[in-house]
Formats: sequence, C-alpha cells, structure tokens
Amino acid sequence: MSKRYPLLLVVLFFCLCVSTRASAVLTIEITGGVKAGMPIAVVPFEWRGQGAPPVDLRNVIAADLHRSGRFDILPVEDFLSRPSDDREVRYKDWRLIKAEALVVGQMKALGGNRFEVRFQLFDVFQEKQLAGYRWEVDATRLRKIAHQTSDHIVKALIGKGPAFDSRIAYVTVEQVASKGPTYRLMVADSDGFSPREILLSSDPILSPAWSPDGRYLAYVSFEDGWSKVVLQEIDTGNRVKMSEYPGINGAPAWSPDGQQLALSLSHEGNSEIYVMDIKSRRVQRLTHHSAIDTEPAWAPNGRSLIFTSDRSGRPQIYRVPTAGGKAVRLTFEGRENSRPSMSPDGKNLLMVTNNGNGHQIGVFSMSNKRLRTLTSGPLDESPTFAPNGSMALYATKRGGRELLEVVSADGRARQALRFQQGAVRSPAWSPVNR
Repeated sequence: MSKRYPLLLVVLFFCLCVSTRASAVLTIEITGGVKAGMPIAVVPFEWRGQGAPPVDLRNVIAADLHRSGRFDILPVEDFLSRPSDDREVRYKDWRLIKAEALVVGQMKALGGNRFEVRFQLFDVFQEKQLAGYRWEVDATRLRKIAHQTSDHIVKALIGKGPAFDSRIAYVTVEQVASKGPTYRLMVADSDGFSPREILLSSDPILSPAWSPDGRYLAYVSFEDGWSKVVLQEIDTGNRVKMSEYPGINGAPAWSPDGQQLALSLSHEGNSEIYVMDIKSRRVQRLTHHSAIDTEPAWAPNGRSLIFTSDRSGRPQIYRVPTAGGKAVRLTFEGRENSRPSMSPDGKNLLMVTNNGNGHQIGVFSMSNKRLRTLTSGPLDESPTFAPNGSMALYATKRGGRELLEVVSADGRARQALRFQQGAVRSPAWSPVNR
C-alpha cells in the first residue's frame, strides 16, 4: 500500500524516524539533581556470602528513590557508621549528616541460588522504625525485591503507591547495512534492566499500550504494508489482529476495566476516535469532525476520553464522553499540545507541548487549567505516567541519539536510560507487577 508512511505521520502528528543501531546494554545517567528532597541515607546492604553479591541492592534502591524526585540521596562517603539492622543504629550519627530517614539491610546466601533479604526503614528524628520486610528469593528476583523495597520506602515516607515494581515497553531500531531497519518491541524492568524481546519486525512498530492487568500489549504494526492494531500476550507471544480497516488503524489505549480499546481510525473518512469492544470487535464512533482526531487516552473512571485534535488549527487536547456527546477543548495555553495521558488520580494531564521552542513534556492541572513544563526539549515525545503518577517516562533525542528519560512529576529530578549504541522510542509504563 503506497500510503503507509504518510499514514504513519498522521497517526503520530510528529514522528522521529531516524534509524540507528540498537543495543541491549543500558547505562543509567543522572541528568538532573534533587535540591529540595528529603535527605535519606541508604546504607550498603551487608553481604553474607562468598565473593561479591549478585546484585547491589543499595544502588538499585538509591536510583529508584532519586527518580521519584522526592529524596536527596546522601553520599555513602559521608556515613559515620554502616549498620545492617536496628541493633546497630546510632541515630546521632545520622542526625549529624542531616539525614531524616535511614535504610539498612542484609543479603544472605542460602545455597541453591537462593537468598534471604531483609531491610528496615527508620525515622531518624523520631528514632523509630517505619517499615521492615524479609524475603527468600532466587537470584532472578533480587532486583524485583530491591524495587519492592523502594516502593515500601516511598509509601511509608510520603504516602505514594507503588511504581518501581513495574515494567516499561519500548521500541528499538537497528539499521543493518543493505537490509534496512529492524524494529524490536521490548519489555524491561522500570529502570530499563532485564530487557526482553517481544517482537522482531522489518516493519515499523508504534504506540505500545499495556493492558490494566499487565498481561497484554496493544500496538500498531505496519506488517503487510499498512497499519493495523495488534494485541499480544506477553508471556506466550500469542498475537491477534484487532483492527485492520482500510486507512489508519492507530493509537490504541486500554479502558480502565480492560474490556475496550480506544483507537484512531480513518475508514469512514478523516481520522476519528472510536471505541472497540475487545470480545465482540464492535466499534463505536465518538468524534465527528473534518479535522484529525487521534491519540486517545482514558480518564481513570472510564467515563471520558482525552484526545488530540487540530480542529482549532493546531494540535490541542479535547475531551469527549464515552457515552457520546460534544467534544470540549481543554488546553489553550501553548501553541501546540498533543499526546495526552491522564494521571491515575485524574488530577493531571501529561502531554507534549510546544510554545515555539521545540517539543517539551508538560503537565496540565485539571483543576486550575495551568500548564507547567517539566523538560527542556527540543525533541521530547511520547510521555507516559508511572503507575502512581509520581514520574513520567518519555522519549527524547540528545546529541543525535534517541533515548529514554525519566522525570519526576515536579520536574526536580531526571535520569536518562541510554543504550550504548542505539535508538529507542515509544515508551509505555506498565501497571504495578502482579
């Protein structure tokens, strides 16, 4: 079909299509610090085993807490002592370096590739324990335990739900001489480690979206020469083509109950917003306009959809009831706003915004209608909220390379997830692992 790439551009409004070599080797780079976060000391976990521990739990936890933007991770070299449990904690040591919270723990080899992990969290000024857990796991689950520990710490100290024990999906592109680009749909831990290939294709893969139970990914594939929406079970690899109408089939988004997909389809003319019942495949059209309507996202209550439309002349964000009705414009600040997603509590809207200085990631408050930029651009795109709304993952381009970055919801902290040789794009943050 000759129109495959023009259709691709319409679906995304703007799409970066530079093909470079991809690599599974990941480097985490801290690109923005926290100046007003809670000072917290994370002590290296005591290792009780031979040789070096298989995972540095302290470093995983510290990186997680930094990404949240809510903590100032105190340097290990400033520690006056290194306790591993409550019996060894001297609170005055930590008050002297201005720590407000303290994390200690141990990891013990049990044999048979199994390990015991313990951690404790303390309030330094109240001199009391706030949380503590023990696990017995094999080596493959050690990083998962570190992420769960981070979630327990965040919950105890600031009341936020879990986010780190989750996964991300993304697309890499590898340019092979004389063969053209190779696209890979990947799934990894929330910090980019333990990557796993879900799909390998010589055709573009776009817009991965997680089901609410984390079992499936919906995405756009250009196999056979035109766009189609595919549903794939992650563990088994089973694939089902859900939508392959003539024209555009794009931008899938799962309903909160996992029973429906919102889509951008053009088989009746212009690109419009539709909702498909997954079991019956029956579709309901929600928008009726001569402009381009695309990139739908569900409100947490499932009663409305947020989407991008250029019906005002430039891309802006609109909302339409899922029961049908008139679309209402939400964003007026900024020359262009697109690619919306709503926070889990429904209070904020994440989007790509352009005020004339390139594309940046912004947060729009649903209560006061103010738009605040989180990133500096100029080529930031595809933002996705963490499961608790405390962070955003997005694709960007730095120094001619495509990579992923994580920014805290207040913009105070940022980390880059950089593949050594590669192009990585179209991220999607999963629900918390179940």
